[in-house]
Amino acid sequence: MTKNITFSADEALIEEARAVARLNNTTLNEQFRLWLEQYARQRRVEQFDELLDSLKGRLSSGGRKFTRDEMNERR
Repeated sequence: MTKNITFSADEALIEEARAVARLNNTTLNEQFRLWLEQYARQRRVEQFDELLDSLKGRLSSGGRKFTRDEMNERR
């Protein structure tokens, strides 16, 4: 479900942004939607990075190199 929201910005800035969007064959609305999606997902990426950092050094193969078959083996 799409919901409308209203923002305030300098009129000249809005017109400049619309002109850039037109040059890129898109709309200011579409560009804002893309930005909003990236902005909202940013925290999830940070949480994932924190998880990876916390796992570093906790898991080890003991230096052993696994074969492709071993890495893809289903248990």
